[in-house]
Amino acid sequence: MEKRNIGPLQVSVVGLGCNNFGMRLDESRTKEVVDAALDAGINFLDTADIYGKTKSEEFLGRVLAGRRQNIILATKFGMKVDDDKVGAHPKYVKQACEDSLKRLNTDYIDLYQLHEPDPNVPIADTLGALNDLVKEGKVRNIGCSNFSSDQLQEANQISKRSGIARFISVQNEYSLLQRDPENGVLQTCKELKIAFIPYFPLFSGLLTGKYRKGQPIPEGTRIQEGSPRLTAENIEKVEKLISHAESRNHTILELAFGYLLAQREVASVIAGATSPKQIQSNVQAASWKLTTNELREVAVD
Repeated sequence: MEKRNIGPLQVSVVGLGCNNFGMRLDESRTKEVVDAALDAGINFLDTADIYGKTKSEEFLGRVLAGRRQNIILATKFGMKVDDDKVGAHPKYVKQACEDSLKRLNTDYIDLYQLHEPDPNVPIADTLGALNDLVKEGKVRNIGCSNFSSDQLQEANQISKRSGIARFISVQNEYSLLQRDPENGVLQTCKELKIAFIPYFPLFSGLLTGKYRKGQPIPEGTRIQEGSPRLTAENIEKVEKLISHAESRNHTILELAFGYLLAQREVASVIAGATSPKQIQSNVQAASWKLTTNELREVAVD
């Protein structure tokens, strides 16, 4: 599989989002999905301490035993694990890292990401603590998530001025139905040489083609009746995208992946999966390399 860079890390252009582990999947099914991902050439796994109420990290720590050296492993901290474990205060940053290392059964994290900005802690303080973890070898690289252009600029200036570790990646929501990163963040990534990692690249499943106008909602899927994402407007957009893709002998899934990977700042499209079959579909979907004209034609208003 094609690889791209997140700083010094070479990652597969299709990654595996691990938010289903410990929530929708038990440990046995987690292993099936992880095995399928590795067999398909995926080497980038992205989790977080809060996923599955910490079980995602725990499951990964066990199912990756003996294979850790082949994996680029990313996790996140900062969102609420419990009343005492939340935020980006330096003391907690180091405790959160120790907790994740233990659950993941590893002595280093390839990419350690602040899950969201903490308005109560100066970013300089958080970066200082992360830099300590890098110097100690517990973290190889650092990244962030849910950051704006201004927040990325501020963090980068602090790291540069202080000569400490800098964020090499940002992970924000981005898909054909949620294009906010195109209004500044992607340009900032280009200027600062920060890799962009889109989450919810399939808009929580709407871009898989399973949800169609006038048809019942499939059972067992993530989005159900009443979801703010399942609107008539979004379904209309999906129908247009399906027509666009099918007129070129492709699927909407291939269009969803291909559109994101056509953005030069995007390093890897991390998509969740609940079965080996979904892993195969995601990997195959990355094969459509959209031309400039095809990108221009993807107009969803």
